[in-house]
Formats: sequence, C-alpha cells, structure tokens
Amino acid sequence: MKIYTVGGAVRDELLGESVQDRDYVVVGATPEEMVKLGYKPVGKDFPVFLHPESKEEYALARTERKTGRGYHGFAFHAAPDVTLEQDLGRRDLTINALAKDEQGRIIDPFNGTRDLEEGVLRHVSPAFAEDPVRILRVARFAARFGFTIAPETLELMRAMAVNGEVDALVPERVWQELSRGLMERHPSRMFEVLHETGALSRVIPEVGLLYEEPDHAAEAMRLLDLAAEQDAKLEVRIAAVARACDPFAIESLAERLKLPSACRDLALLAARHTNLIVDVQELDAAELLELLDSTDAWRRPERFADLVDAALVDEPHAGAVRERLQAAQRAAAAVNAGELARQAKTPAEIRSLIDGARLTAIRQVLNKP
Repeated sequence: MKIYTVGGAVRDELLGESVQDRDYVVVGATPEEMVKLGYKPVGKDFPVFLHPESKEEYALARTERKTGRGYHGFAFHAAPDVTLEQDLGRRDLTINALAKDEQGRIIDPFNGTRDLEEGVLRHVSPAFAEDPVRILRVARFAARFGFTIAPETLELMRAMAVNGEVDALVPERVWQELSRGLMERHPSRMFEVLHETGALSRVIPEVGLLYEEPDHAAEAMRLLDLAAEQDAKLEVRIAAVARACDPFAIESLAERLKLPSACRDLALLAARHTNLIVDVQELDAAELLELLDSTDAWRRPERFADLVDAALVDEPHAGAVRERLQAAQRAAAAVNAGELARQAKTPAEIRSLIDGARLTAIRQVLNKP
C-alpha cells in the first residue's frame, strides 16, 4: 500500500501558495485493509476514508467511466490494481494531475509542472468532455491564477457548450463554482472564459446578455474586479455586477441559480438604487428619506452599508457620499418611532408621524454648517 498527496495541495505548494486542504490517494489497498488500519469509511459513491488521527480524507485509487449525461453520469472502479497514473488520468487539468509521495518526490505523468511554469490550463485527456462542471472549474482557475487556456482545451470546452452538455448542470452546482470564482483574484476572467466558450449564455443567460453590448459587459467586469481589489464580500461582488443589469434579469438569475437570499436581495437593491446613491449629493431631504425607506436601512443597516459599498466601488468621491448618507441615516434612525406610534390611532397616522419626524431630522442635519 502506498499513499500520495494529490491534486490542488501539490499544485499550490509548487506555486508557493498556502495549502488549506490536502487530498490523499491510496494505491494497492482494499476497503477492508483500510478499516483494519483504523480508517473510518465515509464515501458513498466511491471508497473514501477518514484518517484515525488527523481526520483527513484518503480515497482509494480509482478510475471512472461515463454512463450517462451530466456530471452525475459516472461509474467508478476502485481496486488494488488501479495505478496512481490511472487515478491521475481521470482528473481535469494537468496542473491538478500531480502527486507527491511520502518522500516528497513529485509524480507528474502529464507534464503539469511544465504547464504551471508556463501558466497554462490544459486538459489531461479527452475524458474532460464527459463532465460539464469542468468548464466552470477551468473558468474559476483562470480567475484565480490568471493562466491562459490551451487552444485545444478551449476548443473542447466550446464543443461541450455547443452539444448541450452544460445544460445538464444543476443550479446548485453552477452556483457552487460561480460563488467560488467570484471570490478569486480576477473574477471577471471567469465570465470572460465562459463567454469565450459559449457556456455563459446557456448557464447564466442573464449575464450573457451583457455581452451583446461589449462596452456594457466591459464596464460590469471592471466594477467586479474593482470590488475584488477592495476585498469585498461575495454579496457585494455580485451586487457590483448587478449594477449593470435590469432588476428583472436579477430576479430571473436568482430564481435560476437559487441564490442565497442575502445575495439576491443586495443584487436587486444595487440594480434599482445605485444611481441614486451615486448622485446622493444632489438629493434633498425627502429624496434621501425615500431612498432609506425603500432600501429598509432602518431594519437592515448592515445590508445598506453593503449596498453603499457596491454602489461606490468606482466612485472617486466615495468619502463625501458616505458622509452624507451616514449623517442622514443616523439622524433619521435616532427618531423614537415607538413613542410616535403611541401617539397615533391608525397605521396611516403612525407612518405619517414617523416620516415627518425623520424628514425633519434629515433636514436639520443637512442644514448644519
């Protein structure tokens, strides 16, 4: 039995990056032997075991065979006679088909180290085309590393989009890869790759529509990368793209990919209210109150702060805009809504009293020298 560190951990070590998780492949063992050694079985589709002490995952070397459409359509074969090279050969990219033995020696049957040095994303074998998730993964790796895509790999990805293989992707898996890609160093690159391959219009058509006007798409991607440079959270990065989209498109996207409510709500607010926030210096007290009301800034001040971050990601006078918004928000929020509610007899009166008091408070703070 031999144990190897494989995949991303080896790749990231060679790149000099920190390694968060390590994956291990065990060659020459059976499930029964793993259990006797104290490993705990956890795999459902194929034999995966938890180390008795570190609790890290160890998978038996395996091969896979395409049995149906989509990324679930695979049959796996794990046995002691499956070699390390066979296991590595089923992986997506050469830079991920790397292994390191217990003596620290690198095993590289598909020239992944060369592609790492040259900054190239290249598929390992034609079997790449059997799993549509790999299109999303390549796009994500391009966003992370800034690597180019080998021409033959790009051509294969285009063929996968044309033949409809990507249509088998379920929303949850698309969102999983998309959300990770959005948090990479150059997230716009992910969308550019998906657009180049033709997958974007099939998987995320609402974003694909942006590319019908190249200048429009370029602006949306510029905003996204600016948000990444500012180390913005995921919701803010999505909202930065949403600024360039129609609210109806955002609603469609949210429903299609089953977006988390925090991402959906902030994106919709950004699509609807960015222009008002950017032009806040031109708003009077009544317009400011309407903006704060419509964004529910009273009950959701943290979300309103995220909305402002998304709206001002490229604003050169962001400090002055924030100052005006925060002053108005603090003044209006200081109004004792509960006390005013006790003075009224109907819901309409309550609303009128609270709005009037908040409007007065905003006017007072805006008129301060």
